[in-house]
Amino acid sequence: AKVLLTGLFGNTTVKVLDLKGNNLRSTGAEVLGKLLAHNKCLRRLVLEWNALGVWDEAFTLFCEGLASNSMLIQLDLRNNQISHHGASELALALKCNNTVEVLDLRWNNIGLLGGRSLLEALQKNKSIVQLEIAGNNIPSDTLKALEQTTGHNSDRRSTLRESRSRTQVLSKEIHTLKEEKGRQFLSLMETIDRQREEIGRSNRSTSIQLGQLQEALNERKSAVNSLTAKLQMTEAALALSEQKNYNMGELLTRVKAEKEEQRERQSRERKKEQEDSALREGRLLREIQNLTETNVQLRNKMEEMECRCKSQQQHIFELKQGLTNSTAELKLRLAQAEDRLEIEKRRYKQALEDMDSLRQKEVEHVNRHLEESERALQERIFKLEGQRIQVEEELSKAKAACVTERAEAEEELGRVRAQVRLEEQEHVSSLEEKLRLVRFTLQEVQLHCSQQKQTISELQAKNSHQSIETDALRRRIEELQQELSGKDQEKVAEVSRVRVELQEQIGHLQAERTAQGGLKEKISALEREIKG
Repeated sequence: AKVLLTGLFGNTTVKVLDLKGNNLRSTGAEVLGKLLAHNKCLRRLVLEWNALGVWDEAFTLFCEGLASNSMLIQLDLRNNQISHHGASELALALKCNNTVEVLDLRWNNIGLLGGRSLLEALQKNKSIVQLEIAGNNIPSDTLKALEQTTGHNSDRRSTLRESRSRTQVLSKEIHTLKEEKGRQFLSLMETIDRQREEIGRSNRSTSIQLGQLQEALNERKSAVNSLTAKLQMTEAALALSEQKNYNMGELLTRVKAEKEEQRERQSRERKKEQEDSALREGRLLREIQNLTETNVQLRNKMEEMECRCKSQQQHIFELKQGLTNSTAELKLRLAQAEDRLEIEKRRYKQALEDMDSLRQKEVEHVNRHLEESERALQERIFKLEGQRIQVEEELSKAKAACVTERAEAEEELGRVRAQVRLEEQEHVSSLEEKLRLVRFTLQEVQLHCSQQKQTISELQAKNSHQSIETDALRRRIEELQQELSGKDQEKVAEVSRVRVELQEQIGHLQAERTAQGGLKEKISALEREIKG
């Protein structure tokens, strides 16, 4: 055995080691302690019927190796003659070990002192969820305290798992909300970019129109300049004609008699030229007035374009202000959602504490019921049959209620999602209220599921108590066999009759245990349906 155990020091494949009934003695216990200190893959160790508690020093070394081990989960030390001294050493090891979850110490000689030391160790150890300690001459109050501590450890582990799963779900919901808000923010930014592009396009079009108007105005100015040049030319022509008239007048004074007819002709021509020049001046004035009117109209259009640009700039400023307000509202709602999450966590912790208190009361009630059942075992069997039928009915009712509530929750979620999709862009506040309603219904469903799990845990506790009763009956049979082996041949018939009766009772209990196994399967199926 020593060679085998030393060969397992560096082994990385063996996870389960069964050394039941091998009489390992002190050297085997020492090597087992070294094995636990060096091996990093062993998960389950069975050491039943090896009398390790007889050698105190070797068992102390074994406990030291157990304290330094960080991989072992299940340890079986049944029928190893462990005294209160060995139990105290084992308790010191359990204070340092945080991986062992299942510990079997049945049929040893731990006693009151050993039970108290184990209770003190379990108050610091939070990993052990199952402790079998029957047949050790430990008082009932110490046994109850040990069961309560292991129950607290198992409940703590289950609550930690549930809280982790729920925090993961809540973090996923918060992540989805953040993604939705990010999408909305991106859509707002895209709309703002589009509006900016449209405003830029309109500004470019207005600048192009202004350039065209400026070109038209320049053309009109060039036309006006050409008209003024023509007017100056006509005025110069008029000055020349006056000079000619004056010269002609001087000539006419010299030769009035000879050229009267020619003077009259020249006067008529001059009058015609004056009339033509007046007409030309009127036309030029009208054209100048028209040009001034068109210039005024162009100026009015320029003022209107400037007003439009100012209104568009004001609209852009309002959009930016609305964007900042929306981002502030989103941040505020996110903070409110985080506050609600903290409040829900506090409520959940309070509910867990209430459930723990209720569970403790129910465990005390079950213990009293078990003490009564030990007095009348036969009546308990018939009562268990009736309770089993009632439990099956309750499970069917709970399953139907859970299915209906789940269907209602799914329908309500569908309605809420449809309303969210329809009113997502227009009513963000109503969307938040509907999400709160959906979370409230989900919390109710989760509360109902937790109640169902509580009933399932109660049934599992009843099943474990029934297995303890069957183990007690089996031990009673072994004791009767040991006592009857030394008696006379005359009592063989009576002993056989008693054995047959006990075997019948064991058969009834085993049948009840199989029925409880079926209930466990139904319970696991119900849990899978609830989780699914």
